Amino acid sequence: MIRKQVLFWLLLPAQLVMAQGPVSLNDCQQWAREQHPLLKQEELYRQMSEMKLKNLENNHLPQINLNAQATYQSDVTQIGISMPGIDFPGVSKDQYKAYLDVRQNIWDGGITKANEMLEKAQDEANRQGVEVELYQVKEQVNSLFFTSFFIQQNLDILAKKQETIETRRKQVESGVTHGVVLASDLDLLLAELIKLKQQQTELQSGRETVLAALAILTGKQPADLDQLVIESPDLIQGNDLNRPELDFFDMQTELLSASSDLLQKKRNPKLFGFGQAGYGRPGLNMLNDDFDTYYLVGVGLNWTVFDWKNTKREQEVVRLQQEMVQTQQQQFERNINIALDGESRKIRQLQDMQESDRELIAVQERITQSSAAKLENGAITMADYLQDLNAEVAARITLETRKIQLEAVKINYQTIQGK
Repeated sequence: MIRKQVLFWLLLPAQLVMAQGPVSLNDCQQWAREQHPLLKQEELYRQMSEMKLKNLENNHLPQINLNAQATYQSDVTQIGISMPGIDFPGVSKDQYKAYLDVRQNIWDGGITKANEMLEKAQDEANRQGVEVELYQVKEQVNSLFFTSFFIQQNLDILAKKQETIETRRKQVESGVTHGVVLASDLDLLLAELIKLKQQQTELQSGRETVLAALAILTGKQPADLDQLVIESPDLIQGNDLNRPELDFFDMQTELLSASSDLLQKKRNPKLFGFGQAGYGRPGLNMLNDDFDTYYLVGVGLNWTVFDWKNTKREQEVVRLQQEMVQTQQQQFERNINIALDGESRKIRQLQDMQESDRELIAVQERITQSSAAKLENGAITMADYLQDLNAEVAARITLETRKIQLEAVKINYQTIQGK
C-alpha cells in the first residue's frame, strides 16, 4: 500500500502539485515577466550589438578591393617630334588593367573607438527601453490579482450568508409544517436564496474571466492560480525612486554624449597607408605599350580643416536634445511624486475608514441578532429580518473591500516607487 502511494506521488504531474500551493503577487509578476514576448528583444538587441561591434573591429583590418576595366579612348598622348632613324613609341587607344587596391588605417582619429562607445550606449538604451515596457506589465498583473482576490472575498462572505439563510429556511419550513409560520415567509427566504445564487454565479464567472486573463499573462493554467494570497508589504513611504525609466533617461543622456563625441572625432586628421598592384596595358610606364605588372605604395592624410561650423552646430543640437531628456525626466519625477502623494493619502483614508467599518459591523450584528429574536417572537416580518441581514452583509463586504483596497494601494505605492 505504501509503495502504491509513493508511486502515485511520483507520477503526479508537477502542475497539479503546484496548483495546490499558494500563489503570491510576486510569483505572478515574475511569471508574467518571464512569459512576456518583449523579454526576447533583450537577447535580440544583444546579438545585434555584438555583430555591429565585430564589424567596427574590422576597421582596423586592411580594406582590399579588386578592380578591372577596359577602355577605348579617342586620343592618347603622343610625342610630336619626328627624327630620322628614330621611332618614338606610341600608346594604344584601347587600354586594359586589373588591380588590387589596399588601404590600411593607421589612425582614424578615434572614430572607430567612438563608434564602439556609441553602439554600446545604444544597446544599453535599447535593452533598458524593454525593461521600461516590461515594468508596465506589473500594473496589469496587480489589477487582475486584486480583482480576483476581491471577488473571492465576496464569494466567501456570500457563502456565510447562504449558511445563515439555509439555517433559517429549515426553521421556517418546520414552522410552516406545523402551521405556526406563514408560507409567504418561506417564499421570501427561497427568493433570497435564488438571488444569492445568482450573485454567486455572476461573481464566479467574473473570477474565472479574471483568472483566465491572469493565466495568459503568467503562462500558467487557471487552476494553478486558484489559491491567491496577499503578502502585506512593509511600506516605506518616501521619494526614493528606483524606476527603470530613470535609468533609461540616464542612458539616453549617455547615448547623446557618445554621439557628440563621435561628431568631434570626425574632425580629427586621419592617417592611412595605401597600395595598388595590378597588370595591364599600359602599366605605370605610359610609353610602354605592352602588358605589364605594376605596383605603388604610399601614405595619406585626410583632415577637414574647416567645416564651416557644421560640427559645432550639430553638437549644439545634441546638447539641446540632452536638455530635452532632462526636462522629460524632471516631468516624470514630478508626476511620480504627485502619484505617491495621492496613494499615501488613500492609505491613510482607507485605514481610518476600516475603523468605522468595524464599528458599523458590530452595530449591524446586534441589529441582525435583535431582528432574529423579534422574528421568532413574531414582532417583525421576514422581509424586515432580511433587510437587516443584508445590511450586515453589505457592511462586511465593505470592510473586506477596503482591506483589499488598502493592500492594493500599498502595492501600487511600491510599484510607483519602483520596488
